[in-house]
Amino acid sequence: MMRTNWRGCKEWANEGVPITTTSDEASKMFDAVLSQYVGWYEDSSLGGIENSINKMVDADQDFVLGHVIKNGIKLSGLSTNMELNSEFRETINYMLDIAKKQAISDRENKHVSAVALWAEGKLTQACEIWEDILIETPTDMLALKFAHDCYFCLSYHQQMRDSIARVLPFWKTSLPLYGYILGMHAFGLEETHLYDEAEKQAKKALEINKHDGWATHALSHVYEMTGQHVKGINFMSSTENDWKVCGLTACHNYWHYGLYHIEQGNFEDAFRLFEKEIGKRSLQSKSTMEIVNSVSFLYRLKFEGVPVKEKMYDFYEVCKNHLDDHVMGFNDAHYMMACLGVDDTKSARNFEDSIKEFIRCGNGDTRDAMNTVGLDLCEAFAAYEDQQFSAAVNIIYPKRYQIVKLGGSNAQRDVFNLFIIHAALKSDDKKHQNLARMLISERECLKANSPLTTRLKAKLYNTSY
Repeated sequence: MMRTNWRGCKEWANEGVPITTTSDEASKMFDAVLSQYVGWYEDSSLGGIENSINKMVDADQDFVLGHVIKNGIKLSGLSTNMELNSEFRETINYMLDIAKKQAISDRENKHVSAVALWAEGKLTQACEIWEDILIETPTDMLALKFAHDCYFCLSYHQQMRDSIARVLPFWKTSLPLYGYILGMHAFGLEETHLYDEAEKQAKKALEINKHDGWATHALSHVYEMTGQHVKGINFMSSTENDWKVCGLTACHNYWHYGLYHIEQGNFEDAFRLFEKEIGKRSLQSKSTMEIVNSVSFLYRLKFEGVPVKEKMYDFYEVCKNHLDDHVMGFNDAHYMMACLGVDDTKSARNFEDSIKEFIRCGNGDTRDAMNTVGLDLCEAFAAYEDQQFSAAVNIIYPKRYQIVKLGGSNAQRDVFNLFIIHAALKSDDKKHQNLARMLISERECLKANSPLTTRLKAKLYNTSY
């Protein structure tokens, strides 16, 4: 159920979320951009989200909220920063300049400030402003969605959940985009381990709109984290035609589909899905989030003994163009994995130097995360690939509970848990062998019915003293 009727200036004002523009066309295209962004899809009748943005800006070059959403969506792509991208820096400065020259509302000025902070890497501060907006205007979907995305990048799972819960009573079911906030809430519930509630909320969202790719995503997380892999495979296969139309999240949903196969030990099916959908789609979009998910997928197969080096080259070629971005710690860890996955030790060393320079001279949440644990994780991966397994464990195990600071979801970060277990299994230190046993036991408690955990136990008994 995709939207086709867009709100003009009057409709926005009637809903209590007025926007400052004299152009009804700009207003309607703002709605179209927001709807595609929230719904994770491309409206072909409008030429997709990028073309919708161009139409919006062309209709009113000085439309402040238009530039806010344009810049915010650019930032949500996690592929650029103002230090390296002078053109993007100019677009941020232009947004700030036109905001000063116009009599826009306090809410719109807050949006400008929040996106400017986001561009500086200060996501936590930006979220505080969006939450302030939502106290007075709880139906401001732009503030809700921007905060949701930044909370995900920060792994602020409770905030991601509660941000939606606070505004839900203010949303009438008749409001445009209502169903999507249920899917967003479901994801926050799942990430805070409230799996039953998450499943119910995701299913409610899908009853409203079966094409809600984010609600599908939330439900796929539930099945992954509760060890219901066969149910997950059946769910994804039976609904594929519904969610694959959401081009902006379809690749990620296929990634979850593939994880079920890896968990089940169906490596041929997993690799086939990777070839046909996951890897293919991520290389077409070159979305950094999907590229790093592809790297993660290949690493998981590598842990299972599947040869993936030749396939890794395709994704390394994209990653090496982002080694100085340092937009999100989760991404940086995977860029290191890509370098090491193709044995490019020189790039890996240079990347470590780049991280150290970023820690020395940078600022913001990502800088703090890389200083706390990100650099250590990259160094641990380098030690592992150099077969210094004991060193890898000693570097990262003491900081394993800090890895959450790098961002991403619980399911995504599981690759780091698997990494530590494999390093401990391969270490010749008897203490690490015992640690491996304990970590496997821990995983078994958290994720019941996991064939992958059973395979890890088998490796343990084959290699332990």
